[in-house]
Amino acid sequence: MDWYVELGINVVMAAAILLGALWLSGFAKRHIVKLGLRYEELDDTLFLFLSSVVRYAILAIALTFILSRFGIQTTSLVALLGAAGLAIGLALQGTLSNLAAGVMLLGFRPFKIDDFVDVAGHTGTVKAISLFTTELATSDNVQVTVPNSDIWASSIVNYSFYDRRRCDLTIGVSYDTDLKKAETVLKKVIDAETRGLKDPEAFVKVTNLGDSSVDFSVRVWAMSEDYWAMRHALIREIKEQFDKNGIDIPFPTMVQIQVPAKVVPVTKSARRSGAKKSVTKQA
Repeated sequence: MDWYVELGINVVMAAAILLGALWLSGFAKRHIVKLGLRYEELDDTLFLFLSSVVRYAILAIALTFILSRFGIQTTSLVALLGAAGLAIGLALQGTLSNLAAGVMLLGFRPFKIDDFVDVAGHTGTVKAISLFTTELATSDNVQVTVPNSDIWASSIVNYSFYDRRRCDLTIGVSYDTDLKKAETVLKKVIDAETRGLKDPEAFVKVTNLGDSSVDFSVRVWAMSEDYWAMRHALIREIKEQFDKNGIDIPFPTMVQIQVPAKVVPVTKSARRSGAKKSVTKQA
């Protein structure tokens, strides 16, 4: 009779622990998810993952208490689970490194969806960020899936992070060009470009005396979304305005000098050995 009474008490306590664990795990999961939804700067995927981890951790602790209520030694069970977890961790080392990197990316947010980035040797627009991989779309609309561990272990260049970008151009003119005239033409082209920002002011200066050209550095600021359109327009307009104003843009040339072949007479000893009467050598 005592055994049945003790068993009934253990069953009731186990049920109470299980129900309490289910309620507590659900409560913790809901509040962690709400925390991620409350702040837009926090990533929802990360908080969904963290909420699941907390929920299963609470259930695992509850299971340990339930087993101990029935007299099952949990120490060896915990050791066994720890050893199994270590073996699984070693087997899934690459996958877990991607998971850890995904948590870091979602937590620190070095880039977000629709940002144009250069990561792990790949350049494109971010389409999706998961806990294991990041999906990019290249400029020619090719899908690239990059493991998160590769991204976190390399430099991340985010071209969309700031709302303004500077367009840098190097424009070369010939040495006989009137530099003042060339500078005036460049400034007129920049002033006519409506996508260029007035603050900071555009920079147009001679910065280098090259092998075959005098180089101007042209630096114009624009909004990030207008950068490429403005850059392409500036290059085209500079070429057209230089042509109209008679300003030459030098390009590398190669001069080839051909030396006539020199005929060297053959000696008598060479004739006796059966050689040809003359040998042609290239100078």
